[in-house]
Formats: sequence, C-alpha cells, structure tokens
Amino acid sequence: MSDHSAAKAPGPVYRLGDAHPGDRGVILEVRTSATGSSEAVDPAELELRLLEFGFVEGARVEVLHEGPLGGNPIAVKVDGMRVALRRGEAMNVILTPEAA
Repeated sequence: MSDHSAAKAPGPVYRLGDAHPGDRGVILEVRTSATGSSEAVDPAELELRLLEFGFVEGARVEVLHEGPLGGNPIAVKVDGMRVALRRGEAMNVILTPEAA
C-alpha cells in the first residue's frame, strides 16, 4: 500500500478478499499491480472492471455472502449495488473499517 493511502486511513487497513459476511469498510485504494492472485486477467483490465462496478476510493462496502467452497465467490454491496467477485480479485481492494 502506498504511504499516501496509509496516511489517510483512520484506522487499520485490510483487503476485501480477507473479509467475511457482515464486515463493512470504506475503500481506500484499488491496487491491481500487487495482486497475489493467479488469475489470468490483465491487471489493467481487472482495475477497469472493478472501477466500473463502483470499487472507487471512498465507496462503502459490505460483505453479504460467501460461497460454500473455499468462500468463493463473495457477494458484496458497494454503495447500494450488489456485486459478486472472486476472492483473488477482491484482494486488490484495500479497505479501512467503516466508522460506527
């Protein structure tokens, strides 16, 4: 994570791919170049897809559901829109917990 993003974070940061149902957060950054995923998707294409789905800085995210096999896929709500994605893709979304 860039020092700039970490400096803006009001608390701890974590990856959306590490979250579980009920977890909520605010997006700090979408960082596809640092993916640990073995997905065959070009990082620039993945970043564009995530942005088109509303995964932008400041958007609120809530994990709604996770699949039964390895927790894949996960269903999330991004500012009111429901989206399903693989955990590997979700690892590119950096969050801070939503303030209560």
